[in-house]
Amino acid sequence: MSLINIQINSNVFNPIYLKHQLKNQNRYQIYYGGSSSGKSFSLAQRTVLDVLNGKRNYLIVRNVQNTIRRSCLNEITKAISSFKVADYFDINKTDLTITCKLNKKQILFAGLDDPEKIKSITPIDGVITDIWVEEATECDYKAIKQLDKRLRGRSKAKKRLTLSFNPILRDHWLYKEYFSIWEDNKKYVEKEDVSILKTTYKDNQFLTDDDIKALENETDPYYYEVYTLGNWGILGAVIFKNWKVKDFSDIESTFNNFRNGVDWGFGSDPFAFIRAHYDKSRKKLYLCDEIYATELENEDSANLVKEKVNNEIVICDSAEPKSIRDFKKYRVRSVAAKKGPGSIEYGIKFLQSLEIIIHPRCQNARNEFSKYKWKEDKMGNVLPIPIDKDNHIIDALRYAMEGEGKGGLKIMK
Repeated sequence: MSLINIQINSNVFNPIYLKHQLKNQNRYQIYYGGSSSGKSFSLAQRTVLDVLNGKRNYLIVRNVQNTIRRSCLNEITKAISSFKVADYFDINKTDLTITCKLNKKQILFAGLDDPEKIKSITPIDGVITDIWVEEATECDYKAIKQLDKRLRGRSKAKKRLTLSFNPILRDHWLYKEYFSIWEDNKKYVEKEDVSILKTTYKDNQFLTDDDIKALENETDPYYYEVYTLGNWGILGAVIFKNWKVKDFSDIESTFNNFRNGVDWGFGSDPFAFIRAHYDKSRKKLYLCDEIYATELENEDSANLVKEKVNNEIVICDSAEPKSIRDFKKYRVRSVAAKKGPGSIEYGIKFLQSLEIIIHPRCQNARNEFSKYKWKEDKMGNVLPIPIDKDNHIIDALRYAMEGEGKGGLKIMK
């Protein structure tokens, strides 16, 4: 093994992570809290340093693999760049592997939606010593337990399972499983090989004034509690309660009534596509596939959609006629959604009348159905007005279902 001497200024770390994370050896490590608190980047920093030291191999996972490249992989490559050690790593974005040239230790990436691949992942030198689950609230209890069992085999380094997330709902299994040791008046606790660190934007010294202002000016009580203050959320005014997540791959080949919808987006608002099968006789709607990405040009999004729709019609938000023309130019059979007064509320009521089954691969649909809410007044009374947030997939779904329901469904965004 080659040896190098790297000097890294402690100023590149947020102090709270330098103290409680960098050398933490607990078997189970929880890093949770508000948005923009630096959780993911600090874990990426630790990962790079551990691999450089030649003692650890990492497996980094999210619930769905296609979210890995734009999140965890990007964080790791940014950490490598910031430490100025890119020459010591081989980054293979196709195979989702990063190998340290000095010692053959690796950082491997995978999605829990491909369990067979997870079982077969093995580093080229030694065993997996660390598993980091990003956005752990997206994952099922059984999946995390299976990952825990992967931490086996002889190693000089202690095995660690690390979970990072925003605390979206207090009734989540993560709260029930790990937070019996938690004390609300503390930021860090550890007991019996479990540690929990809570952080917020105030712990991240690298935020800009605009970043801080956006978080502090959040007006929605739920979002302020969860994403600004980092507290466990309690949702009382969720719009959809008629859905569940289920793997229906065994019957998917029988589906023949597909509906496709697009909600346009580019920058902070994502481009969203949903593909659903409508079992009209049983009033069941199966969400089969999705696309959810920012910074996509129309040609790129059109090509992604074409791979999924088999020349079927795609109903698109009519707010961007140029984008619809582009889709037609790129040979997507795109049609503008019709709009009419009150159609948002009608579309919601129609979807509420169905049983909605979401395939595990549709993680963003699952996220939106968990958080899409009605507005509330100052007294906490629920108003019949949906909050225009966390609804990109849902809007696309309303467009896709245009024409269904009593008298036909006219869609308006």
